[in-house]
Amino acid sequence: MIDIRPSGDNQYTFEDLLEIMAALRSEEGCPWDREQDHTSLKNAAVEEAYELVEAINNKDNKNIQEELGDLLLQVVFHSQIAGEAGTFSLGDVIDGIASKLVFRHPHVFGSEEVEDAQEVLHNWDALKLKEKAITSVTQDIKQVPLALPAMIKSRKVQKKVAKVGFDFASTEEVMSKMDEELAELRSALALGDAQGIEEEFGDLLFNMVNLSRFLGLNPENTLTNALEKFITRFEGIENLATASNKDLTALSPVELDNLWNTIKRTNSRVSDC
Repeated sequence: MIDIRPSGDNQYTFEDLLEIMAALRSEEGCPWDREQDHTSLKNAAVEEAYELVEAINNKDNKNIQEELGDLLLQVVFHSQIAGEAGTFSLGDVIDGIASKLVFRHPHVFGSEEVEDAQEVLHNWDALKLKEKAITSVTQDIKQVPLALPAMIKSRKVQKKVAKVGFDFASTEEVMSKMDEELAELRSALALGDAQGIEEEFGDLLFNMVNLSRFLGLNPENTLTNALEKFITRFEGIENLATASNKDLTALSPVELDNLWNTIKRTNSRVSDC
């Protein structure tokens, strides 16, 4: 048995966490932890990040604390694996982010002056390009991670090309482009062109993300909210069916639609109160 007790005032410290992680990966440790590598853990990092976002959205401080710990574990776990392989250490990770923060905040750690947060963001982008030796917009676009959800990546790419003027002039232009993309999708559907349908559907989604940018909306958040609203309303129609001793699967599309409209009207009245 490996005995690691809190070295702080009845609390484990960061150093204790590193010792625990090393113990878990040791020969006397946990078989599952010893089997893990960067690839096997990558999905966990994404899931933990989303769970943190969920806790923040719920304003659940207890869960925010817990999910931050889970994210920290991912950093420590990957660093332990890399340290064992001799590729990099947790010290290298800490030094890298600390150096980046100092370099990209010359208005704090240097003599440069800024007027507002917008100028800070502008300087951050310029310093990032300099730091990574990026000399073209295309290079910058290709730096956006492929692993990002498509909506987030689309928005990032759109923002980058907009900075050099490649953008719509107004929301009305975006809406007009959306009408055009929808018409092209309808044409592909009429032709039964499977490849064209997929392509035009993608173009329509990409343009929807563009519209969200012009409206100042986060497409991920708005889609999540729409999904939650749908689930709540579907639960409502299921409850109505149950209350009437009706089998939901036996109802006709018209009956289901009537229940949906009933729930929708009920929700509208509640929101008006």
